[in-house]
Amino acid sequence: MKKTWKWIIGIAVVLGIVGLGWNQFGGQAGRSSVKTVTLGSYGPDTQVWEYIAKLPETKKAGINLQVRDFSDGVSLNKATIQGQVDVNAFQMASYLQYFNEHSSKGQLAILGTTYLEPMGIYSRQYKTVKDIPNGATVAISNNPANTSRSLKLLQSAGLINLKGQPKAGLYSLQNVGENRKDLKFQAVDDHTGPRLLQDKNVAAVLIGNTMALQSHLNVKRDAIYHEHLSQATKGNINVIASNATKKNDPAYKKLVKLYHSKAAQEYIQKKFAGTKIDVDKPASYFKN
Repeated sequence: MKKTWKWIIGIAVVLGIVGLGWNQFGGQAGRSSVKTVTLGSYGPDTQVWEYIAKLPETKKAGINLQVRDFSDGVSLNKATIQGQVDVNAFQMASYLQYFNEHSSKGQLAILGTTYLEPMGIYSRQYKTVKDIPNGATVAISNNPANTSRSLKLLQSAGLINLKGQPKAGLYSLQNVGENRKDLKFQAVDDHTGPRLLQDKNVAAVLIGNTMALQSHLNVKRDAIYHEHLSQATKGNINVIASNATKKNDPAYKKLVKLYHSKAAQEYIQKKFAGTKIDVDKPASYFKN
């Protein structure tokens, strides 16, 4: 009987040691499988990614998401190239293309898409674009990507026609052909646009949705005309990007799926009153 008990106790000790070792190695394996990813963003998008960072789905995906807030896109793209952040999420596909064509330090790659935020034509003086008088001044962005976007929106609204081929995929004021109302264009910083709505010398202002949201404007409610998702607005879709040398990192690609998860989308729709239109497309979408 004593031998039997010794044998049982011996087995228990061995199993306990093995179990302890298994837990230790399992715990280490679990910890090592969690990857810290630093994502840079700015404006309202930072709030979105801070929310995603706390989701159970993110933890389940094995990602410890650290979100950094930036004040402008140029410094954020440079930080991504230099490896100060792993991934960024703030820019349109057309802006990324423009950045790459002017970057001598490295290239960015699209990991996937997030949303289309419609740019709107806003006015405190006129209720429709048809009401804008001849010779009126219209404020547009001086950011090259948003300048092009503004001009395409004005064309869509029937106020101008664009001519020639866009340089590096972007239209400029030199591409303005037919100008039916002889409009005058005032190029301003994106942050200045919303303030010009109070200026009686400016008939209308074209404002991107990030700036609109920060100024408590809802593009669907307050704009007299706005973009819709179409082939023409393809370049205006926002993307998640990384340094091109790291575009195949599995953890980075998981962020795309996390953005489009049900939990994240419910938050985004509620938080931004439907002004961020979900667009789930692969990186290859922009090669067509």
